[in-house]
Formats: sequence, structure tokens, C-alpha cells
Amino acid sequence: MSNLSADIPQEQLIAGAVGHLEVLFTSPKTTPTKSPASPSSYALICHPHPLYGGTMHNKVVYMIASTFQRLGVGTVRFNFRGVGKSEGKFDHGEGEIEDLYAVVEWLEKKWAPTELWLAGFSYGSYVALRGHRQVGATRLLLIAPSVERFKTKELSLSTLPTLVIQGDRDEIVSPQAVSQWLAAQAHQPQLVIIPEADHFFHRKLPQLRDAILEAWSSNT
Repeated sequence: MSNLSADIPQEQLIAGAVGHLEVLFTSPKTTPTKSPASPSSYALICHPHPLYGGTMHNKVVYMIASTFQRLGVGTVRFNFRGVGKSEGKFDHGEGEIEDLYAVVEWLEKKWAPTELWLAGFSYGSYVALRGHRQVGATRLLLIAPSVERFKTKELSLSTLPTLVIQGDRDEIVSPQAVSQWLAAQAHQPQLVIIPEADHFFHRKLPQLRDAILEAWSSNT
């Protein structure tokens, strides 16, 4: 497979707990440069809140996926139940974690990745954090994490390499609340604060991309 074909997302409907789930995926590049990824590394990206327009086509989700592709990592974006072509309806995080597990199961059967990176933006960070131990993630990326949902012991950071990116002018997720939640964690992540960035990183997407590349463009 050429690098060009690896960059073109392919769409597929896969089996979920309550019906089909819509996924977009790319394969790892065959000759990545300066990448910490193994030849069969894949990253799953969870999108923001379905009831507020969140989909796998969100611009931040797209930027995360394209940045991972630059690192030589295969990517899987997917729509939670009730979004796009995914069947079912919003389930307040309970069903959405089932969706994540279904996508991981499909990915493992299809490619058996040796590394599984997991990312989430806003509400998607809640699902990613909640499921990262269960799916055996090897890296975790949380962008504008919705810390108001992180109320239980289950929703704590583990020892795997974790990157948190937060805008300091986020009008939806309080930067102060994020800082307080991180300060209480037994395992500290790498934290990047992007100046003058709002929740959706309007006009700050290049800085978001560069933060990910700088953090994960070489082995840690």
C-alpha cells in the first residue's frame, strides 16, 4: 500500500450493540519518518457531544486524525450511536462506551494492531478516558476534557503516556477545572495549554496540530 492510499479515509459500516456504526479509517503509512509508531499502530478518535452537533467530521477530530496520519499511525474515526449513519440513539455515555468497545473489537479482528492510541475531544474525552483501560490503550490524548463528567474513581488517569491539551479561553470546559482535576491525579500527564484558544480551537488548529506533533513525534 502506498502512502497516498493510506491517507485516503475509507468508510465502512460495522456491527454495534444496537445496530450499525459508521467508521472512517486509514491504514498506517508504510514508511513513516520520525514516528514513535510501530508498523501496525492505530488510533481511535472519539467525537464531541452528539446532542450538540458532535460527529466524526468535527474539525478538531479531523485535525487529530490527520496529525496522527502524519505520525504514520492508522486512524479510525467513528460516529456514536444515533449520529450520521450509526444506528440507535444517544445513551448518556453508557451506550457510547459500548460503541467504543465494538469499534476496538472490529479493529482488532481486522488488523490486530500492536499499539492502540486512544483520543477524545470534549465529550469524546469522557468516553476515551472511561474506556482506555478496558481496551488496552497504549497512549491517551484528551483535548478539552469534559471534567465535569469525571466524578468517579474509574475516571482517573493511569500510567500510560497521556497528553492533555486545553485552550486557556475555553468557554465550555473551564481551564481552571481541568487544572484542578489534573492536580488531583496520582499519575500526571503531559499538559499543553494553548493561549487564546476557545473550546473549538477557532483559528488555533495549527497550534493544536503542532502540540501533538511535538509531544509524540519521537519515542517517549
